[in-house]
Parts: sequence; structure tokens; C-alpha cells
Amino acid sequence: MQPITEGTFRVLAGRSDDEWLLLEVESADPTYVPASSAGADLAVGNLIEATLRWDGTPAIVDCTIREPTRFRFVRTDEPVFQAAQACFEEARSAGEGMNSRVTYSTDNEPNGVVYTFASQPGQRDLFSEFRDGETPLEPLVARTAESAEPPFSVWILAPREPFVVVYIVLDPGGILEETMVETYGESSSR
Repeated sequence: MQPITEGTFRVLAGRSDDEWLLLEVESADPTYVPASSAGADLAVGNLIEATLRWDGTPAIVDCTIREPTRFRFVRTDEPVFQAAQACFEEARSAGEGMNSRVTYSTDNEPNGVVYTFASQPGQRDLFSEFRDGETPLEPLVARTAESAEPPFSVWILAPREPFVVVYIVLDPGGILEETMVETYGESSSR
């Protein structure tokens, strides 16, 4: 009998276009599965409930998209937006490697949460670690979900500035998301 595993996973791009990386939400344990086994229209960032069959190579037997959140990974030469720059400058002034702040619409309604992480040249490529699942984004998404209702659009930016930005847009169909797409494009790992 083939072992079966059920769980909640965050979907990331695999090592090639032929596979997905599934990060178990609680443990962040990685599992690579053939994309052909998904049987669903998955996208990078989706939160899924899945049943995996382990027959040498794990494969998805059953899958339901629980939350259609999208992750977009973008290396960019575009200048970062003012809230990200200010967030980073506050961290640098305080001697911190990371900082966060809520952003607001022109109507003074919360529309996103920006996190900045100082670059660590020669030591770590945090952008790649987020993209490859080595450093999970799940804690940031979960923290945002405590005060806002998913799904979200999560932008992971590696700008020319000396930091990495994770921007969680609260309304994937709203004006802020349109602005992000216009500025940074639709890039993602897949």
C-alpha cells in the first residue's frame, strides 16, 4: 500500500516548470510534486488542501484551493514606493534588519502591509530564499490574516535599494494591486 499524506500547503514554483514546491503550512517542510499531478489550476502563492500519494515520487491525488492568494517575485530597477523606502529608513535608523508598517488608501483605509528586510551582501540572498521556500513567507501572511480577510496579493521585490520588500496587498482586485501590476509587471516564478 502506498503511503498517503493529507495537509495544508503553500504552493511555490518548483525547480523546473514541470513541478510544484509544496510547503506544509505548519512545519514549512518542502515537497516537490510533478505539476501534471496537480489536476487544478494552481498558481504560486495558492493555499491548498491536498492529499499526496508517495510512490517513489510524491504526487497530488486530490487538491482544493483554499485561498487563491498569489505571490509575485520581481527583481526590479524601478524605484520602490515611498512607504517601503520610509519603512527601511526607520529600520536603518533603529539599527534593525527588518521593519513593517501598514499602508493606507487615500480614504485612510488600510490597503496593505509592507515589510522591509536589509540586504546581507555576501551572506544571504533573502529574495531567493523567499522564492525557493527556504525562508517561508507564511508567518507574514498569517500575521496579516489576523486583521484582514485573505486572499491577498503578495509582492516580493528585490529593488536596486539595499533591501528586500514584501508587500501584502489586502485587495487583489483593487486600485493598489493595479498600481503594483502597472509598476512592477506580472512577474512571478511561474
